[in-house]
Amino acid sequence: MNHSRYAELVKQMNPIDDTFFQKMAESLPFCQEILRVFLEDDSLKITGVQPQQSLKNLQGRSVILDAHCLSHDGKHFNVEVQKSDDDNHQKRVRYNSSCITTNITDPGSKFENVPDVCIVYISVRDIFKSGKSLYHVDRKIRENGKTVFNGLTEIYINAEVKDGSKASSLMTVFTDNDAYDTINFPETSKRKRHFKEDAKGVASMCKITEEIRAEGKAEGKVEILKSLVDDGIITLKDAALKINVTTEQLQTMFSNLESVQ
Repeated sequence: MNHSRYAELVKQMNPIDDTFFQKMAESLPFCQEILRVFLEDDSLKITGVQPQQSLKNLQGRSVILDAHCLSHDGKHFNVEVQKSDDDNHQKRVRYNSSCITTNITDPGSKFENVPDVCIVYISVRDIFKSGKSLYHVDRKIRENGKTVFNGLTEIYINAEVKDGSKASSLMTVFTDNDAYDTINFPETSKRKRHFKEDAKGVASMCKITEEIRAEGKAEGKVEILKSLVDDGIITLKDAALKINVTTEQLQTMFSNLESVQ
């Protein structure tokens, strides 16, 4: 695929797309802006952002966080963008929050010192089907109806419901090709326009899209080789020779296929 084809592809992409969001989330002001909207807190200050952070789980499935943000008061936020609708969204949030908690908590810490985590989950569809663009999921005691807090905050936003809220308006910018709102969402609009219209921004998006496509092809080859090795059709050594890596490197690739999301 040549550059012009990639450029046409980029024009059809938006912040709701994982690759596009990955570049958007490199901007701390952008992440702060959207979190202020979703948390309805204009005083929120974000001091650090790490897009596409990989959290390894040696005993289970690893995860890649779309945007791991840290606030000035030490609270951790993970903004997750999910365009597909073929998985259990709530269990995805539960698992990701668990992985984040174990990775940011110092060994031997008392439980009262476990950091607070907030998951902001952005989806295309209204997964709760209740006609709201934004949902807060709280823990409640069944017997008395009281809300209790254990340090985990879950916020779900969707682009399907248009209810006139600020979150809903931001989702329009996230999903519609030509939608911008420089008054209410200046950072989001500026960053989106940069990657869709500015020559340098488009070029950087084309580059990362091409890299991801190449990685996908390579991973596809590794999956095929793993199946052949597992079935005893070829040896591990022969499989490694086919893609010019060592047997140790290939074994690592096989392990990553099983663990990386």
